[in-house]
Amino acid sequence: MSNEAGRALVTGSSSGIGLAVARRLLADGWQVCGFDVAPPAIEDANFEAVRVDLSDARSLASALSAGCAAPLRTITAVVHAAGILRPASLGALDPAHGEAMWRLHVAAATQLANILLPQMAQAGHGRMVLIGSRVARGVAGRSQYAATKAALASLARSWAAEVVTQGVTVNVVSPAATQTGMLSDPARQGTPSRVPPIGRLIQPEEVAALVAYLLSPAAAAITGQEIQICGGTSLTP
Repeated sequence: MSNEAGRALVTGSSSGIGLAVARRLLADGWQVCGFDVAPPAIEDANFEAVRVDLSDARSLASALSAGCAAPLRTITAVVHAAGILRPASLGALDPAHGEAMWRLHVAAATQLANILLPQMAQAGHGRMVLIGSRVARGVAGRSQYAATKAALASLARSWAAEVVTQGVTVNVVSPAATQTGMLSDPARQGTPSRVPPIGRLIQPEEVAALVAYLLSPAAAAITGQEIQICGGTSLTP
């Protein structure tokens, strides 16, 4: 399968933002390798799916060595969009939930970066985009989730500094409340999302459009940044 855009690995490609990103990249001419624990939601000649538990280091390592990401040198972009939300307030914080979010959001991103970014740097080109959240700035009842998303911004800036001279960029896209299945997750009952001032939720396709731009040659000078898609949320106290 020939492709001028390149070959991208997208996590969380079966739903939500990850699915929107995968579809956008396919429309833009990319080959896409989707990593998700859920069955694939895309049927396309340029899409390959790998069932993998991203929160399990051994499972992820196996997928990277034997799945559609192999050989690793063929991956020119990675988008880490997989995520979960387990809200809780002080007095009800569950260490197991915090650990689960850390493994999926931070540990998986670290494992991907540790393997793929050096390969990209050696090749002299590459892109990494991490899906963060505006919640990273701190929101009552979501401290553990916020901590994992805040970590992504620091990691991205640090990694970007290591590969900035080698044609590789690393950025974070942080949306406000987005219209995904996460909003109806029973685990978040009692913690409704705040609708942005524009009067509606952010759409996954809007996030995907920014991700696609950051993966493009036009965004070669943007690295180490956290870019918000907030619908005006940052304009209010």
